[in-house]
Amino acid sequence: MDPSHLPAETALDRPDRVDAIMEFLTPVIEDLLARLDGDEFTTVDFIEVMRSDEAGEAAYLEAIRRWGESDQYAKMVLHGQAIPGVLRRSTRVEWLGFAHGVPDAYAVPANWRLRHGEPSASQEQAGS
Repeated sequence: MDPSHLPAETALDRPDRVDAIMEFLTPVIEDLLARLDGDEFTTVDFIEVMRSDEAGEAAYLEAIRRWGESDQYAKMVLHGQAIPGVLRRSTRVEWLGFAHGVPDAYAVPANWRLRHGEPSASQEQAGS
């Protein structure tokens, strides 16, 4: 196979944009999770709390800007992939399934449970 027809940078060589947004949002989301009270919440609840926090709102708006498409598409990525992706990777929460009947104009939200007293992924890496 002759690689001359391929672009200089193939799709596999570029960082995934969703992963890049997730990495950008992780510190803010982990900080918010460390400060949350209660037991269970939906993705919609979490995004509302995130946007009510000064650093959270700044990160949310910057992630929309970094996505580089319309606000509608950027919010679909944030609500449906990036924010839930960070939550799934966090040791602070457990995914409980989809939140059927909970309205979100951008994605299908999920239910989450806080795992109280468990270290975050960044704390576990620091201890290694």
